[in-house]
Amino acid sequence: MATVEHSLSTLAGLTPQQIRHCIRHGQWRRPTAGLAPGYTQANLAIVPRALAYDFLLFCQRNPQPCPVLEVLDAGDPEPREFAPGADIRTDIPRYRVYRQGRLADEVDDITAYWRGDLVSFLLGCSFTFEHPLLEAGIGIRHIELGVNVPMFITNRPCRSAGVFQGPMVVSMRPIPHAQVIRAVQITSRFPAVHGAPVHVGDPAAIGIHDVQQPDFGDAVPIAAGEVPVFWACGVTPQAVVMHVKPDLAITHAPGYMFITDRRDSTLAML
Repeated sequence: MATVEHSLSTLAGLTPQQIRHCIRHGQWRRPTAGLAPGYTQANLAIVPRALAYDFLLFCQRNPQPCPVLEVLDAGDPEPREFAPGADIRTDIPRYRVYRQGRLADEVDDITAYWRGDLVSFLLGCSFTFEHPLLEAGIGIRHIELGVNVPMFITNRPCRSAGVFQGPMVVSMRPIPHAQVIRAVQITSRFPAVHGAPVHVGDPAAIGIHDVQQPDFGDAVPIAAGEVPVFWACGVTPQAVVMHVKPDLAITHAPGYMFITDRRDSTLAML
């Protein structure tokens, strides 16, 4: 029997557990922006245990692009704190498998790649604060267009840790001039999912030569009266993996996140 893929509207109102069930069974294979509004979404990075301490230290030294939500035990695929009962190997719509820093495979299930020495990291994702932005009347262009968020490799280096080093990746959202301050105020309350923007305005100042040519995701138009606003992005570990070239690393595909059971309000600072 052919798998029936859902639309965003048919998943509206479902719990994170129900949405993960749909993802696990091939019924959602698209970016997760707009899914499960009000719940935390997470980036994924998986490395062998021999590299896990260095990676954890890298995240600690770079909390804005790599805010750690949960670290799983080696070989354990269940994120017991943020999504008890979930399986990190099957519950993300698309994964990337890197070998020696090169993209070796892109799959919707990493069970075949799973090993007992793999340590999984869930990192905060800016999709989490999009719901509060929308509630404040600030439109999200990539959700409006039904495409992936545009992401860019910048000229800003991360602080190195052990073998890990490389550039920061950012996501971009066009914001009307009059709403930029409000967007900064709202997202500043969510440091666990990247927090305030790292840059507002001229893309060239952070090494982006063409804002219509993202390194990951899809281009979105910037209308008259809007300014590009850039937030640190959890795809940073993928740029670092491509730079460092470990034997094996597994991540989510950019824009295809893990949906947790944690309400976004629990991560907000008052």
